[in-house]
Amino acid sequence: MSEHNEFQGTPQPDAAGGKSGNFGASVPPPQPKGRNPLMLVVVAVVVAGMLYFGFHQARRTSGGTGIAKQSAVAPDFTLDSLEGKSMRLSDLRGKAVLLNFWATWCGPCKVEMPWFVELQKQYGSQGLQIVGVAMDDASKDDIAKFAKDMGVNYPVLIGKEAVGDAYGGVPALPESFFIGRDGKIVDKIIGLKGKSEIEDSIKKALSTQAGSQTAQILAPPTQAQN
Repeated sequence: MSEHNEFQGTPQPDAAGGKSGNFGASVPPPQPKGRNPLMLVVVAVVVAGMLYFGFHQARRTSGGTGIAKQSAVAPDFTLDSLEGKSMRLSDLRGKAVLLNFWATWCGPCKVEMPWFVELQKQYGSQGLQIVGVAMDDASKDDIAKFAKDMGVNYPVLIGKEAVGDAYGGVPALPESFFIGRDGKIVDKIIGLKGKSEIEDSIKKALSTQAGSQTAQILAPPTQAQN
């Protein structure tokens, strides 16, 4: 698989266990004359149901605030790490941050995690801090085992819906935000892209300068809810 190939992100499961994301209803071809009217009614009901659920999923994926855009200040938050310690995003001011939303069930996430391990080793001394936010319903122990098996060498936080909403709802995983030293978002990647593209975004974040007013410009913190 080429590193420059782009893969579609994995939609997050909804409350009913389905998958959210873009939904395209396929309209059946015109029925020939003489077809049983009951069949036409059944088809109409099916199409109506598909359109209803498509609308429902569209509302779900657009439910975030949408404020986490490029060049905007990254919304601050406080979440618990796998070790049980609270971590606040604004505590990392002055560093370049790769904020990665992921889940244990996300296939593409498993592909890019080894890249993150390598990139943290390579650029950590230059001021890079990768932070993973687990956005699934797995237990803390299961997430910790998964991270250990993947050799993760950066903090993993237990995600909350409020934090996801602050970053636009993260409708698909993986989703990564690249935050400069000044606390502003310099780039965003939805889905899986090549390692070189991720590295380019890291370099962009590292090239920024930490502003003296970083602490003041950060958005109000989103507190983790137990």
